[in-house]
Amino acid sequence: MKQKSSVKERILDTASRLFYHQGFNSTGINQIIAEADIAIGSLYKHYESKSDLLYHYLEQQETEYFANLDDYLKDEKQPLKKLLKLIDYRIKLQEESNFSGCHFIKINAEIGREDKKIEQFVLAHKERQRDYINVLIDEISTEKTLLIEKNALQNSIFLMIEGAVVSAGINGNTNDLKAVKKSINQFF
Repeated sequence: MKQKSSVKERILDTASRLFYHQGFNSTGINQIIAEADIAIGSLYKHYESKSDLLYHYLEQQETEYFANLDDYLKDEKQPLKKLLKLIDYRIKLQEESNFSGCHFIKINAEIGREDKKIEQFVLAHKERQRDYINVLIDEISTEKTLLIEKNALQNSIFLMIEGAVVSAGINGNTNDLKAVKKSINQFF
């Protein structure tokens, strides 16, 4: 029997779904309260504001992203195959979300630099993704001769993946992510 989620979890789960699928600015506190089936006091007992709720949403997404990525890649030992499988993970995320894009890119597009705490969190998340790729490229470079300078390669691969994720949301397919995989094979 499934354990009933706590009020705090229901609030965060509801807000996460709404923020991701209809946008932060288009989601009102009253909608979150109604769909989570809670009292208004319950929301403010657990979250100081809508921005605080947004921050916790991003924290949850980051935790889930990296935990699920590590799990997805755990059996792959070769760094190049791991990098290619990282793109498969991004393809999987886009397909499972019906090409809804990246949580962090979407929030950045809505909030921009209006909320410094959110801005810093999004920047840190993207830097963590970049670092993940950089480590893989470092590992690949110990095994293979690189055809271009390592820092340029690391930056190019990160930007190609990020751009292809945006493209997936716009085009409703993962063709550009698949093209990134083909391009990476040409680098090595």
